[in-house]
Amino acid sequence: MTREPTWQGAPGARGVRGREEELRAVAAVLEGARHGDGGVLVVTAAPGLGRTALLDAGAAAFDAGPVVSVRGTPGGTRVPGGGVRALHRALAAVTGRGGGPGTRHPGGVVDAGALETAMRAAAGAAPLLVCVDDAHLWDGPSRRALAGAVRRAWRPGPVGVLVSVVHRHAGAVDFADLPSVVLDPLPYGVTAGLVDELTAGRIDPPVGEELVAEAGGNPALLTFLLERLSAAQLEGRAPLPRPLADAAALARVVSPRPSELPPAVRDLLLLVAAAGEPGGGAEAALVLRAGRRLGLPAAAFAHAEAAGLVGWDGGRVRCSTELLRRAVYAGADPARRRAAHGALAAALTPDRSPRPAPSAPDRSLPDRSLPDPSALARLAHTALSVRGPAPGVAAALAAEASREDPRRSHRERAAALRSAAGLTAAAGARAERLAAAAEQARLAGAVRQARELLAGAEAAGAHGAVRGRIELVRGVLELDDGPVVDAHEVLRGAAALLAPYDPRHTRVARLAAADAAWAAGDVAACTAELVAVAGGEHTGPRDGRPAPPRPGDPLEEYVAGLRAALDGRFAVARTPLRRTVDRADADEAPEPLLRAGAAALLMGDFAAATRVAARALAAARSRGSAALVPRALEYLAYAELRAGQHARARAHAEEGLCAARRTGQRNLAAHLHAVLALALSVEGDAAGVAGHAAAALDTARRHGLTQAATLARWASARADLSRGCLPEAAARLGPVVRAGVGGGHFAVRILAVPCFAEAAALSGRPDDARAAVDEFAVWASLGADPLAPAQLARCRALLAPGEADAWYERSLGAYEAVGGEFDRARTLLLYGKWLRRRRRPKEAQDRLREALVAFEHCGARGWAEQAAGELRASGSAPRDADAGALSRLTAQQARIARLVAEGATNREVAVRLSLSPRTVDHHLRNVFALLGVRSRVDLARLVDRAEPAPAHPPGPAP
Repeated sequence: MTREPTWQGAPGARGVRGREEELRAVAAVLEGARHGDGGVLVVTAAPGLGRTALLDAGAAAFDAGPVVSVRGTPGGTRVPGGGVRALHRALAAVTGRGGGPGTRHPGGVVDAGALETAMRAAAGAAPLLVCVDDAHLWDGPSRRALAGAVRRAWRPGPVGVLVSVVHRHAGAVDFADLPSVVLDPLPYGVTAGLVDELTAGRIDPPVGEELVAEAGGNPALLTFLLERLSAAQLEGRAPLPRPLADAAALARVVSPRPSELPPAVRDLLLLVAAAGEPGGGAEAALVLRAGRRLGLPAAAFAHAEAAGLVGWDGGRVRCSTELLRRAVYAGADPARRRAAHGALAAALTPDRSPRPAPSAPDRSLPDRSLPDPSALARLAHTALSVRGPAPGVAAALAAEASREDPRRSHRERAAALRSAAGLTAAAGARAERLAAAAEQARLAGAVRQARELLAGAEAAGAHGAVRGRIELVRGVLELDDGPVVDAHEVLRGAAALLAPYDPRHTRVARLAAADAAWAAGDVAACTAELVAVAGGEHTGPRDGRPAPPRPGDPLEEYVAGLRAALDGRFAVARTPLRRTVDRADADEAPEPLLRAGAAALLMGDFAAATRVAARALAAARSRGSAALVPRALEYLAYAELRAGQHARARAHAEEGLCAARRTGQRNLAAHLHAVLALALSVEGDAAGVAGHAAAALDTARRHGLTQAATLARWASARADLSRGCLPEAAARLGPVVRAGVGGGHFAVRILAVPCFAEAAALSGRPDDARAAVDEFAVWASLGADPLAPAQLARCRALLAPGEADAWYERSLGAYEAVGGEFDRARTLLLYGKWLRRRRRPKEAQDRLREALVAFEHCGARGWAEQAAGELRASGSAPRDADAGALSRLTAQQARIARLVAEGATNREVAVRLSLSPRTVDHHLRNVFALLGVRSRVDLARLVDRAEPAPAHPPGPAP
């Protein structure tokens, strides 16, 4: 079995954060050298992604013999054989047995065999690790000799070789057929953790989010940007420099640097950079047409492709890395940028020659019911090709960017409106365009950019409706990341400013103000805003009745249903809410789909809520509405949680949490932390529940998020229940289920009553829960929650032990109609406990065994342990819990778990099962999560308990 080193203490360990799979591949090479099996690994990556750090970590972890390290240097290609001679000298210096400068064959080709012999001689009887960093910078003969020697050394022997090269560099081709790993940019979570580590947690969260976005997963660029910022800038007390990652910073992490390229290749890359979107590339035909207009030679395209600077994919061309694209654009002088944009604008100009009328519908013609898809791009490039002011271009660009077209992303529209504002001389028009750009930037998830655009709009002297639009965007930003009471007041002010000019945005502001009041748990303020949306006079949350919604007005129907639900009139609320959900079948925009998802949740139709939220998520992604993606994921996770799909809810909540962090929506992140805590409380992950609940409560306390706080406290109490900590659970839930000041959120607290009744009754204080259960009975009678009648019967059984038999049976009968496997299993567990204490062991065992199976199927480990313990107490030995745990794995996961338990590495498992190591790693992470183990050793023990080895080898009986 491979002995995996401990990397944390190695020099440069910070640089290998998030590289677990790659570190395992390095460990396999070290182990091969240690045991005389040999080994080689080529580490390829773009500059700054940690190639050197990975080799340094391997060198620091190798304790079986000497380490020889050589690093390529710029200009190393000028001296044939210079790289190999440097390696020979390093072998001699470190070991004293490295041999001479190497030999040459006739014709000057460096001898690979001699280099292999030198490495083996240097090793002698002890293992040897050779590290060659930046081997792509060596001269060609040296690269080929090293590659040949490594192929020879990759045979049994005590030599391990680690080589690093820049991905797609011309000099990396010589190592292409050797075992390799490719370092991708670090994922968001790893980069965010690195920011926290480098700053010791003393960083303003929005600043940290922007640094993570600017770094693009490149640890070297991230470190450089952090070093350039002052303490005041890191803590959010001083403005950040603009641009944050300038040409000088970007040039440090790209290779070759743009200034080192031939002018024609530089101009080609500038066209690609100017025409492309972040990560999306550019239309290849457009770049070719623009290149011809600039007179670029055809050889420039071939040169760039051969050098690995551009790639072609499905008619699109892109720079090899996003950082290269940014570096090329940032490093170009303004005149060259304007020329590139001018050529692109000319290449996008439509052909005005007449076309014959088709005799039949011509599907190749553009759809004239939608705007010309190239019009916005053409005008945007035109705007970037001229010096302002240019009122005509600005007006045309702003008008085109304001058109509703699902094919245009919010990021694209924000950039166009910002360009239009830059070409606008009139202060009022400039403020209006900056405000519109801020709204598009907010929807794109670019929070800091949106705030900067708002500041520019204010500085331009906005008045009237424009001032209202500014306050509307500011209020929504505050709702996403700030005290929600403040957001409520800002949004109310925005509505007042907009009311004389813009009825549509007035309603948007009022509805956002209602969302702020909802998050704060202020039912009266929420109802007041809903009344204002419908145009009525507010006379108190329960005084009077709102006028019926105007027929065909989707927003008014939704508001009418929501207000009726807040008043407790669910029979009245059901019709408009149902129409809102049904109408979603024809909706394609994310905003109405999100309203439909909320309506379905209010009605307790969790299947519809899941379906509509999934459509909202798809719509938000397709339109580039990054700010709406985490909201859609929150609705989806919550609907799945209520439907009992806890594993799926956890996956969507984790994804939503990452999306909320990326878009600077800390309030939404707090809600997702709470949903995650609830999902983990089913799985019995006490540490996970505590961590997510604490994170939710931290933001909730500072920003007044009553709903998030209520969900987090409920999750903590449910985790207590799963561990049998009944008094603690009752103490947590007492304030949560209480109405009024200091109590739980009006829309959530009632859902926690069944847990409170269980905790109070089983800890010997049933009277504490009677009033809450009576209120829950009223809630159950309204028909808004399909599980409530079954839960109510369970509560009655807990509070009336003498009649519990009938109440438990009634509860189980109610579950037959509505489902809810996890919740039904909790009734079975409580019923089994009651039967055992009534000395009815056979009946108790039947109920407990059924509960155990259901809990195992749901992944509810803590609850399953309770059921297993009760079974043992009733005189029945439950089937081995470890075997039950393994039964939850898929066939592929089970095969991987068994091989890993036998001592196989991920790479060995991949070879055995014909999978990629990355796929094996993905499955293994899921196995660890499903089985609740944290190491390969724990997994081996669990598999051994579940599937003990036979007492003697299989074979014919003696």
